[in-house]
Formats: sequence, structure tokens, C-alpha cells
Amino acid sequence: MTDAAPSPDRLTLTATPGRLDAVVSALSGASRSQVSGWIEAGHVQVGGVVAGKASLKLRGGEVLTVQVPSPADATVAPEQVPLDMIFEDEHLIAVNKPAGMVTHPAPGVTTGTLVNALLGRMTLPEQSGFDGPDGYRPGIVHRLDKDTSGVIVVAKTVAAHARLASAFKDRETRKTYLAIAAGAWSAQAPVNVDVPIGRHPVQRQRMTVGGAHPREAQTLFTPLDTRPDGHGRILTLVRAQPRTGRTHQLRVHLAHLGSPILGDTVYGRPSELIARQALHAQFLTIPHPVTGEALHLHAPIPDDLLQAWVALGGVLPTGLEQAP
Repeated sequence: MTDAAPSPDRLTLTATPGRLDAVVSALSGASRSQVSGWIEAGHVQVGGVVAGKASLKLRGGEVLTVQVPSPADATVAPEQVPLDMIFEDEHLIAVNKPAGMVTHPAPGVTTGTLVNALLGRMTLPEQSGFDGPDGYRPGIVHRLDKDTSGVIVVAKTVAAHARLASAFKDRETRKTYLAIAAGAWSAQAPVNVDVPIGRHPVQRQRMTVGGAHPREAQTLFTPLDTRPDGHGRILTLVRAQPRTGRTHQLRVHLAHLGSPILGDTVYGRPSELIARQALHAQFLTIPHPVTGEALHLHAPIPDDLLQAWVALGGVLPTGLEQAP
């Protein structure tokens, strides 16, 4: 049965016995694949806790809360937005995404995204497998958070998308980020973090160590330099090399270490030094989807991150713009 719903996009259901995805599908009228997508995106709660698995067994009587995403707009408008191009051929395109730009349209965000900008330049491949549960993503192979800048790759053909997606899944890529993090690190030596990450059990827009349906997450962090911030705190310039690609992985792992990223308002706090999280995807190496040759991509350190470090009296280490 469906109880009174506070809004058209929020359902409150009383569970019958069975698998979570099947029960929500039957009660809501949505397809089972749609419901699985909602669960994966953290839109379904059981008794106020975000559900981690579509296969969760329900006894019956549980209160289910479903936040139904608005339908993705499959007619996203092309927009003439300047882009900082890193590489382009007939198979893929690599862009230096600026901070503040959302990667792809999603419920509530239909303009100003990287996809809008790319559609203003070219035709991106569209097929059912390209649309995710949280937005319209033609050609998108991986993504960066809105306030993370740096290298991002987009496929221009169906075949390139399949090959690149496989490369990311099989860890055939190398990613290197630069961040300014709070806290002093005990030594200028790499720190390997190997702790799983899952959806926050209550705040579904956040991830956390452990959490609902946690997945393996590994990151190698290398502290490069430290500076006082003038308020009794120490900040550290950190190189981050994720070996997996979980949502918010670097932000969660650094917060787990007690060193949230400077300006990260979700896992840390705002900063007067920078208006966004000080995180930049600096280098990405991928196998070319056709030739298989290593393609080395580089996005220079952005001015706002550089200026934040300089404001602390810091100097970038020699060779930092060279791939590790």
C-alpha cells in the first residue's frame, strides 16, 4: 500500500515481504531496473536508513521512503560554452574541466554542464547503457565532482566508450590529483589508505568509510609540503593517486585521516583561501581505445589552488607539473 506522500517525488511505502527492488517496484509502479537505479543512487531508505542493496530481504511492515528522481531530459540543449581542450581525435575528447561545472545533466541541473558544452561542439553517442540512474550521461566514462577541476575524458563513439569504461573498471588507468588538506602529516612519506567506502546511512548525498553497501577503496597519498595558515593550523600540499574510483573517494579518505580537503564544505569546512574544495585532477593516463597506446593527459594547476598555496607563503615543489 502507498501511504500519504508529502510531495509528488517522495513516496512513503509500507513494505510487503520480499526483495527490496521487487517490493518497491510493485508498490510504486516503476520498473525493477528503475528501482535498482534508485537504490544504487541512495534514493531508497528502509526505516530511515539508506538501503545499500537491491537484494535486501524485507519481512513486511517496514517503512520505505523513496525519493523519485525527476526524469532525465534526453533532449539536453547544446550550449556554446568555451572549453579548455587537452586532447581530441575521432574517438575521444579530453577536457580540463573548471571548478563549478557539473559533469552531466541530472535532476535539477539541465544547463551549464560539460555535456551541454560538448553537445555544442559535436554529437555524443547515445544508447540506453549511457543513461545512469542519476542523470543523462552520453559519452561520459568517468566524472569529477562539480567543484573538482582537472582532466576528464569523454567518448565520442560507442566502441570508444565501451573500451574506456573497461579500462577504468579493470584499473588500466593511472590518476594523479593535487590537493591542499588540513593538518600536519607526521612524515614526508607516502600513506596508503585501504578502507571501504559506502553510502552514508542517513545523509544519502554523502559517502562515508564503511556505510551502506561499502566497496573496496584504495588511495596512495604523498605529502609534499606543509604551511601554517596563520590561525594556528597547518595545511599540507598532498599528491593523491587513487587505485579505485569510488564516489568522493579522495575527500572521504582524507577526512578519514583527519585531514579534510581545504574548502570542502561537505567533509570539512569552508575556507577564506579558496571558494571550493582544493582538489585538482592533474594527470590521467589511459590506453587509447583504438591503438591501445598510453595516452598521457595533463591539466595544469589552476590559479585558485595555486593562489591559495601562495597566500600561505608556500612555493610549489620543483617538477610538480611533471607526471609522477
